[in-house]
Amino acid sequence: MNNILKNSIRFVLFLLIQIIILNEVPPLHQFITPYLYFTFLLWLPFGTNRLTLTILGFILGYSLDIFTNTPGLHAAAATLVGYVRPTILNLLLAQETSEEVTKEPSVGTMGWGPFLIYVFLLTFIHHFYLVLLEWLQFGNFTYFIGKVIATSLMSVLLILLVELVMNRRNIKR
Repeated sequence: MNNILKNSIRFVLFLLIQIIILNEVPPLHQFITPYLYFTFLLWLPFGTNRLTLTILGFILGYSLDIFTNTPGLHAAAATLVGYVRPTILNLLLAQETSEEVTKEPSVGTMGWGPFLIYVFLLTFIHHFYLVLLEWLQFGNFTYFIGKVIATSLMSVLLILLVELVMNRRNIKR
């Protein structure tokens, strides 16, 4: 299956899972809201350039905003993830690995350590920015940072479960 078709299916699938399933789950203790949709951006090939990632992040986030009546919250957070992703990958990987155009970030291509750091950093950035925009103030800082960390941990757990279920390990270093 070619990359464009595979990634188009992922785009729609992650968006539908977020809209139909995860947005209908009531927040745990009115604190934790799981987000999985931006995994689409995390799974794009290493060779995807920053402009493409940023535009795809905006389109993905704006698509979710349309269905959730959140004016630009998800678009801003997903755009930020798309913009920051190449920098995070360059910090975590050797130059020759991050320049392989067809490979995708996964446990098989990166190893467990770098992949966990990659997923957690981008998830934390996404959630921090999303919650900050949602509140537009820090208010109670401990509640704010607690919500960001708890939601990030729940989302990382979901991303790792999807990673294991989808069995994307077949691409080795």
